[in-house]
Amino acid sequence: MVERSDRAPLLDWEEVPSAEKPGGGAAPTAPHAKDRLSSPSNSRALSGCSGWSSGPGGPTPIRAASDGCGASPATSSAPAGSDGALVPAEVEHLSDAGPREVSLEERMVNWEENDQIVSVFVVTFNTRSGNMLEWCLPKDMDLEGVEFKAIASGSHRVTTDFIYFRKGSYFGLACFANMAVESTVERGARMKSVGILSPSYTLLYRYMSFLEHQVRLQLQSPGHYSPLEAFYEDKRALLPPGGDAVVTACPANAWGAAINHSMHPEMKITHPAGCMSQFIRFFGEQIMVLWKLALLRRRILIFSPPPVGVVCYRVYCCCCLANISIPGVGVAVPEFRPFFYVNVADISALENELSYVACTTEKIFEEKKDLYDVYVDNQNVKTYRDGLKPLLRLSTADREKYRKLTEQRQMLLYSQEENGDCVSSEEDLFILFFLEQNNRIFQTLSEVAGSTDPTVTQESVRAMGLDPHGDRLFLLHLLEIYGYDTLLVSEQLCCS
Repeated sequence: MVERSDRAPLLDWEEVPSAEKPGGGAAPTAPHAKDRLSSPSNSRALSGCSGWSSGPGGPTPIRAASDGCGASPATSSAPAGSDGALVPAEVEHLSDAGPREVSLEERMVNWEENDQIVSVFVVTFNTRSGNMLEWCLPKDMDLEGVEFKAIASGSHRVTTDFIYFRKGSYFGLACFANMAVESTVERGARMKSVGILSPSYTLLYRYMSFLEHQVRLQLQSPGHYSPLEAFYEDKRALLPPGGDAVVTACPANAWGAAINHSMHPEMKITHPAGCMSQFIRFFGEQIMVLWKLALLRRRILIFSPPPVGVVCYRVYCCCCLANISIPGVGVAVPEFRPFFYVNVADISALENELSYVACTTEKIFEEKKDLYDVYVDNQNVKTYRDGLKPLLRLSTADREKYRKLTEQRQMLLYSQEENGDCVSSEEDLFILFFLEQNNRIFQTLSEVAGSTDPTVTQESVRAMGLDPHGDRLFLLHLLEIYGYDTLLVSEQLCCS
């Protein structure tokens, strides 16, 4: 079977030597991500359950476009470097759930399959001036402040890293590298970052390998920009009218109508393999606290020292906790917007955000308590808002849900080991688990709202999978935020 590639014919910038596959393993069945620089889809297609990889890939969830639809499976079925990636026939099989809305796919293909790179740049660290923009295309692009996003605070402590970020109405991906040099002027270390900007983060991961190779090239041969120039000429965006304002939310209710089984291939090929399972293992039961806060559209700021890339994945995973696929639900609530990496230069932008999830390496943010509702310091989830503090306590229902999630993961891992099941994955399980839980809550609320007695009782709360007593405050917040203010809450829920 011949795989379709969405890449343009080979150009100068694509003539990347074997550095893209350090182990020299060109075979599409190479099992280890560290042996080759593969896209997230490659890892997923090959193993379906590969562990955490700090290599290429990125938090590239389905984006909600201006018409409120997510990217269709066809838009990224063969990412750059498509050896081992899902081919169109496999995608069609995985998403075969009956007739689909052709209009959804056509709308997104028309935009998503176009190259969307609006800028490419090189940032360097100067021992006298600090972070500096060294080179960019186009020359008139406003890149003010990008030098502090592409090289995160504290990056001198790591050898390599990758960073997702927001720059105005665009999303960026930059690959950083730190190389020891025998130079007193550079104080023994040369640090650079090569990055790109796009209206969407959905496809940025496609160019991870290229950016990693280019930053190594810039360290070894500074000033060699011809591959970057060729890349930009080949991939520069032809933005639609008004495209300069295409800032989108992470997976949310807007694209929910397109979910069901057709969601699977989209998610399979747009997030890094092992991302969700690592997220669960890292936070443990605390994931249930993050789930509630994400569903309530709170402002969540995650602190962690470098490397930044793994924390950007946590930003994406937090977004996935709030998926809802019931049409019309949550239309009036704030979008849960991913900012990915932020620094002090983003303070003014964050001040105007009603809902977001972001990460930072700058400890000073903890003191800016008006900028966030929830502060996550590694695995410690905390808030300074009295109204939210009770939500940090796990309810009986939370522990029961986490137990079920753990059991399902164990059953899946057993099935993969015993039966060689590489179709199902922990990522699918994670996304669908919380999607179904969220749908269950709002489906029950809708039924109660449409009944002759619109009262939320203990029975209806249990039907949502919540604890009538331990989750009462969460439920009250939920009713207020999602506009179910006409519902009455039974007095029984106030007593333990």
